[in-house]
Amino acid sequence: MSDTPYEPPAPRAPAVAPGRLPGPAAGPGCAALSSVVFDESLTSYDFGPGHPMHPVRVDLTMRLADSLGVLDRLRTVPAPVADDDLIRTVHDDDLVRAVTRLGHEGGVDLAHGLGSEDNPVFRGMHEATAHVVGASVEAFRQVWSGESLHSANVTGGLHHAMPGRASGFCVYNDVAVGIRHLLDLGATRVAYVDVDAHHGDGVQKVFWDDPRVLTISLHETGEMLFPGTGFAADTGGPDAEGTAVNVALPPGTSDAGWLRAFHAVVPPLLREWQPEVLVSQHGCDSHVEDPLTHLNLTVDGHRTTYQALHELAHEVAGGRWVVTGGGGYALVDVVPRSWSHLLAIMTGTPLEPSLATPQSWRDHVTRSLGRGGPLRMTDGRAPVWRDWTEGYDPATWLDRSVHATRTEVFPLHGLDPAAW
Repeated sequence: MSDTPYEPPAPRAPAVAPGRLPGPAAGPGCAALSSVVFDESLTSYDFGPGHPMHPVRVDLTMRLADSLGVLDRLRTVPAPVADDDLIRTVHDDDLVRAVTRLGHEGGVDLAHGLGSEDNPVFRGMHEATAHVVGASVEAFRQVWSGESLHSANVTGGLHHAMPGRASGFCVYNDVAVGIRHLLDLGATRVAYVDVDAHHGDGVQKVFWDDPRVLTISLHETGEMLFPGTGFAADTGGPDAEGTAVNVALPPGTSDAGWLRAFHAVVPPLLREWQPEVLVSQHGCDSHVEDPLTHLNLTVDGHRTTYQALHELAHEVAGGRWVVTGGGGYALVDVVPRSWSHLLAIMTGTPLEPSLATPQSWRDHVTRSLGRGGPLRMTDGRAPVWRDWTEGYDPATWLDRSVHATRTEVFPLHGLDPAAW
């Protein structure tokens, strides 16, 4: 596995022209054109015992995907380490210096968000996070160059990190660095969809006034959950009005409500935006068993969302799809299953929900963690939802939230919020 600094290639246009697809729209042909950027040392992004974001979730995901045969259908690409210049395309030099210093010397620097309960300092913190950034930028490069149609970094998705400070378990914002890299290579229309339970505030902040980047975040309302931001009226800066889209959902939202909100907002905006690349962040902390949030989705709801994003990538972006992980703190029962579904969907050969988890994987869970693992790849749900065309109910919090977002944003894209 490579630990060499990431060196961006010379700018070039994508191998596949926007709007054209080098293979079946969403079928098995995706397998030969899909990749995952990974090596085991990426699990060095580790805040220590007891921290909710334990890297065991990544290890278990890759082991499960491997035992299910998913990795056989994906090209595994070595993960480079981002150099400081690449990180500084988004982050202030002061932050990079502070992360590097504290990762070697220890200490606290709350002005830069370091040493807090959320973001405790750990040895080699800069190097570990630079590796995550490098892995994500490689996934972006894979897609832009045409070497991969879809590419994923499940260790990425650190969407809360701000230019000048760490935030919410996120030291550097690998997604923002990756999108910035796309822009530097010549992309002019990028769409970012964030389905983490928490608002994608860091990515939105970086591109708040950039008319080339559309950020869409569906999340539990900031009235109830960190980071307390991401409301319908937050629509972008003066030079980019309408490019920030926020759907703030009520606590208790389940598969049906989530999918109703998703389909009422995301597809029409992406169809209008017509991005050259679709980027998505797949935090699975919206699950009913997640210990940090108050949403009620299932693995089956996650799977349905991932399928919709895959289909949209092919419909609106010529199939070019960059995928990252994100939050998710039910480390054994949820994250490995949801992200294995995600990786399988990328190959064009989704896993059957009723599939049993392999005994060998469950045995590993028992040996390493002293507990059992889930028996099947499903939570036993078949998600259905009421389409927005069937009517808007102002008596429900969820519908009011969706309506508010459509009312604020759709006219800025030439769309009628009252029409489909």
